[in-house]
Amino acid sequence: MTDIRFDDQVAVITGAGHGLGRTYALEFARRGAAVVVNDLGVDVHGVGSGPAAQVVVDEITKAGGRAVANMDSVATPEGGKAIIDTAVEAFGRVDIVINNAGILRDKSFHNLSFQELDDILDVHLRGAFYVSQPAFKVMREQKYGRFIFTSSAAGLFGNFGQTNYSAAKMGLVGLSNTIAIEGARNGIQSNAIAPIARTRLTEELLGPMAELLDAEYVTPLALYLCSRDCTLSHEIFSVGAGRYARVFVGDAQGWFSGKGNVPSVEDIAENMEQIRDLSTYTVPGNAQDELALLAPLLS
Repeated sequence: MTDIRFDDQVAVITGAGHGLGRTYALEFARRGAAVVVNDLGVDVHGVGSGPAAQVVVDEITKAGGRAVANMDSVATPEGGKAIIDTAVEAFGRVDIVINNAGILRDKSFHNLSFQELDDILDVHLRGAFYVSQPAFKVMREQKYGRFIFTSSAAGLFGNFGQTNYSAAKMGLVGLSNTIAIEGARNGIQSNAIAPIARTRLTEELLGPMAELLDAEYVTPLALYLCSRDCTLSHEIFSVGAGRYARVFVGDAQGWFSGKGNVPSVEDIAENMEQIRDLSTYTVPGNAQDELALLAPLLS
């Protein structure tokens, strides 16, 4: 197989000063991409500042690669646009955006404050929107682009003490799916990944297993999804410790009450086993596909 390269391409990676983002930045640069390393240098709670982005840039340039640092915040529209402007001004285009920036505000649901909800939504969900919209406009003109949105098992399946984080991470799946649909005609692909990896955000949560969950395991999948070789879009992947698997939202065949027949509550109770049966299912490509499942039943 020919090596997958990113020569003459520009990758923008948010939260690239540490962990997953840093591994992405280094590998993209090693494979020929010019990289915008975005990071505020804050801690896992979004506090403080530091030279994390520049440290990664120095590592890339020392190895002969091309990179620039950016310390704008993803959490505002102005910051998101400035990140993409940095790429265009430095390298003339934007081919790849990996929305990786994140912070934590973990707390049980009954104790969660509105501010702690907003803090997470601002960085994870709104931040991804603020960065991706100006990038999407550039990619439309180029007729080419690749997005990755960093979801989480907490978003896909839920996790105790992370209602704010879970809501934001599932929101990213919807954002990615619709960008994939709207971008298809212009050569833009978008996918979501749910990494299980040791990072500053997860190290304390993973316990002893953290030693087996190096961030480097996630990098090959992320880069493949961003490559010209990849034709996949509108998908979700779980990745961790060398396991790679598609995750999907499907629609079971279910139970049909009959055309024009409104069932009773008792009818629902009696047929719940068939409603929940997963032996036959489809994976809709969009909302219209899901609606189309009704068409043969109503004809």
